[in-house]
Amino acid sequence: MPRINLLPWREELRKRRQRDFGIAAAVAVVLGLAVVFACIQIWSGMTNHQNERNQLLRAEIATLDAQIAEIRSLESQKQRLLARMEIIEELQRSRPEVVHLFDELADRLPDGVYFTQVRQTGKRIELRGTAQSSTRVSALMRQLDSSPWMTNPGLSVVETRQEGALRQAQFTVFVTQVSASDREEG
Repeated sequence: MPRINLLPWREELRKRRQRDFGIAAAVAVVLGLAVVFACIQIWSGMTNHQNERNQLLRAEIATLDAQIAEIRSLESQKQRLLARMEIIEELQRSRPEVVHLFDELADRLPDGVYFTQVRQTGKRIELRGTAQSSTRVSALMRQLDSSPWMTNPGLSVVETRQEGALRQAQFTVFVTQVSASDREEG
């Protein structure tokens, strides 16, 4: 029987398998590194893209904040203008009331009574003056009470002074003005 040595063939097969395994392992490592590198690149690209979008959103938000600030400024300016318009309208409505007030004061003033000072604070009117006697001050109070443009007359001070042969009463009277809108309601 012939002797055949099969060892070199097996040895050669083993070396080829080891070489194939080494090549396959190297290819697997290279492919693994390629996949990892590709994933890192994709994630980096996605992160950069998201950062760009975030930066764009920040810029838009800053623009919108500036517009909101401008709108608030315009709204406050609008409120100030509306308040001014309301004051002007109130003055326009109350303009005839001043005329009625002075007309009523002149109509209701009895003989022998003179005003030296008329001061108005809101609806309250302070009347200072001199009269020939305290009864004329009483007549003034009755006249003011019967006026449709004035209510609640009140006497604060009456001083009678003797100046030579003349005797005069200096007085201070308070009265409340009735506006046209108050007259329409009442």
